[in-house]
Amino acid sequence: MSALSHTKSYYAASANDTRIRPALESEVQADVCIVGAGYTGLSTALHLSEQGFKVVVLEANRIGFGASGRNGGQIVHSYSRDIDFIERHYGQATGKAMGAMAFEGGKIIRRLVRDYDIQCDLKDGGIFAACNNKQFAELKGKKALWEANGHRELELLSAEETRGYIGTSRYTGALLDKSGGHFHPLNLVLGEARAVESLGGVIYEGSGAVKIEEGSQVRVHTQKGCVTASFVVVAGNAYLGDLVPKLQSKAMPCGTQVVTTEPLSEALQQELLPHGQCVEDCNYLLDYFRLSGDGRLIYGGGVTYGAREPDKIESLIVPKMLKTFPQMKNVKVDFAWTGNFLLTLMRLPQFGRVGAHSNIYYAQGYSGHGVTCSHLAGKVLSDAIQGQAERYDVMASLPQYPFVGGRMMRVPYTALGAFYYTLRDRLGI
Repeated sequence: MSALSHTKSYYAASANDTRIRPALESEVQADVCIVGAGYTGLSTALHLSEQGFKVVVLEANRIGFGASGRNGGQIVHSYSRDIDFIERHYGQATGKAMGAMAFEGGKIIRRLVRDYDIQCDLKDGGIFAACNNKQFAELKGKKALWEANGHRELELLSAEETRGYIGTSRYTGALLDKSGGHFHPLNLVLGEARAVESLGGVIYEGSGAVKIEEGSQVRVHTQKGCVTASFVVVAGNAYLGDLVPKLQSKAMPCGTQVVTTEPLSEALQQELLPHGQCVEDCNYLLDYFRLSGDGRLIYGGGVTYGAREPDKIESLIVPKMLKTFPQMKNVKVDFAWTGNFLLTLMRLPQFGRVGAHSNIYYAQGYSGHGVTCSHLAGKVLSDAIQGQAERYDVMASLPQYPFVGGRMMRVPYTALGAFYYTLRDRLGI
């Protein structure tokens, strides 16, 4: 794999735009410099560009190289910890404010796809599938919670009704979210990049930030260039490295694995997912799957802690796929890959400012809910830079705890916790 190359995924093989943008090799000026060309960075860049800001985006590898170009491609609302958890731990006012934002990310995605004619196979409908009665009872609670926060496009499905949506007897029931959906994630982020460029923004690939020099005008250095800007947004997430050391102890990169089959017959597609929704189950270490625009099954799941590469992705995921769909036994897998997301101790996103001048912003740690939350983050960051920081300050008020034992012990402690929750899933308790 060359220095500038996407992972060998189905998404990369079917990308709409394969151009490589040039690297930064000079000193340039901008109103805002954004580090990272994933969903967070490009949502921020696009919202700012729409308001006339001069934006420069620095990407160490390719646009969408990280989680934004590798994920399951599902619109899943709220946060990794839901609104009731936030209210219970951080107060009614914070819970209400977070609840008011919980369903905005999906609307932002749809607005950008519509306004900029982004071709990313967007399809409506998502399903949360319960593997046992306890999980189905929790889905009833989720429905009531989300409806209390204004989200009403929901329908509970019995076990029999669920089998009409998912061709398996594995689930005891489900929650259909008609405003959920799925899409080609790399083509979405590439479309957002083109939209930024159409508004005058500039994106440099192969231009990783190596140093941020604080000041009233911040200087962001790459290997061969420098951007001077009034504001900086750090949006590297699991691929940030040690650019901002303060952020490292607060979150941990984790890997998830995905496989994509060969194109399926129309009959088999109808047998698996006759109405075309995407699905995720309710386990702690969940499975998720959907059909691609060209009729392949995309199936993901599992977590590796510390962002290590598993030896054989297919051996981890194919047994999960066959447990759900035994009828896939003789279907060939064409692609298998892994990608990292950023996990926080409380599984809530982390927003904040660094530097004496408070003009360096960051947003990270969506803990598996990055598709919608990152797009929301871009809007919230954009508003804050324009002086409307109320929603940003709510996000930034959530506590940010380091992992117990620091960087050395965060992987074993988190893996032990995951084992505990996996055992609970299996026992249905």
